[in-house]
Amino acid sequence: MPAGGLEPVKETQERYGSPWSRNERALRVLWDFCWAIFCVWTPKPWNPWRLFWLRAFGATIYGNPFVHQRARIEIPWHLTLHDRACLGDRANAYSLGEIEIGIGATVAQEVYLSSGSHDFSSPNLPLVTGKITIGEDAFIGARAFVMPGITIGARSIVGACSVVTHDVPPDCVSAGNPCRMLRARAASES
Repeated sequence: MPAGGLEPVKETQERYGSPWSRNERALRVLWDFCWAIFCVWTPKPWNPWRLFWLRAFGATIYGNPFVHQRARIEIPWHLTLHDRACLGDRANAYSLGEIEIGIGATVAQEVYLSSGSHDFSSPNLPLVTGKITIGEDAFIGARAFVMPGITIGARSIVGACSVVTHDVPPDCVSAGNPCRMLRARAASES
């Protein structure tokens, strides 16, 4: 198994073969088509319409999260959104593996959540995935990049343009490339 607890998508994957079945690939094409035709053009108040399409394609949705019309979701059936979670403008949920965004958490504009990578120790470079978990009331700043298998703790702040390569503990402010803890988050900031 690759380092960091990442899981192989398919053990016998060939170097240039797809790890997805034909049915999965067809469903992903249909999803891309539906999101482009039915959701990208919608104004912000039409959030319930976008949530309807996410649910129709298997996303797990609790309460009333917000998904911006220009957010990009690769595989909706790997996405879990909790009440008041926010997936911002042009945020990219590259959900080859699971992504879970907690209650009240904000994923700001152009954040890239990548739950998939490759096992570079193998000559075939098989796809590996790791669940990304964003804790409740966490905030991920604009253009941050979150690697597979990462957990952002509850109420933590990740600064803009950070590259998150390790878990972020709860109640802290972190930033940088690679992302490092800068300080504990004061109770008055919560």
